[in-house]
Amino acid sequence: MGRRLSLMAFALAVALAAVPALAQVDEQQAVNNAANTVERMKANTSFQQDFQAQMQTARAVLIVPNLYKGGFILGGQYGNGVLLVRQANGSWSYPAFYTLEGGSLGLQVGIESTGILFIIRSEKALDAILSSQFKFGADVGITVVVFGAGMGAATTPNLTADIVAFAVSGVGLYVGVSLEGTAVSPRESWNAAYYGRDVSGRAVVLDNAATNTRADRLRDILAH
Repeated sequence: MGRRLSLMAFALAVALAAVPALAQVDEQQAVNNAANTVERMKANTSFQQDFQAQMQTARAVLIVPNLYKGGFILGGQYGNGVLLVRQANGSWSYPAFYTLEGGSLGLQVGIESTGILFIIRSEKALDAILSSQFKFGADVGITVVVFGAGMGAATTPNLTADIVAFAVSGVGLYVGVSLEGTAVSPRESWNAAYYGRDVSGRAVVLDNAATNTRADRLRDILAH
């Protein structure tokens, strides 16, 4: 019994040490981290050409610099991200903030972080994310492909998928990601904080209703 309590105390200490990494990210950090994630994706030699080929036809991108996944005590995954939409002139919108959440969240041990970038290829997928809470695997008619070894950009699943996801570990290696049941929800309070007024994510990315020059680095990296 005493050994079990000691193990639980140790697990709780590790979990508490990991929580600040999730809590301390603010809006600008999320934008900066998203820019860094795009740069890492572009430089990743294991899928560099495929990533660039997919980006050429992207309608939008949802970038989650750190998708935290944990287990042992309570399973689940959680991360903050930004959505940007390609405009008619080829430039990118300013970012709208989103949260990815799946499983049972709580104090977790062995938390791992994965950078993931979703290339949104169709209008119906973009509409699903913008309209309400979108859940991977639950929205009928929207196909999602997580890019992996042996799946080149020209393969049939990638050509027809509504969303193609690229994921890398903290050290830049491709990692497998399970997204089933993970929900994508707007984070309107972050939009308000970042743009200085209440504005919806849809208005930011489709109507150019708000701007913030501190996001220009991210927009430029996506454009080149």
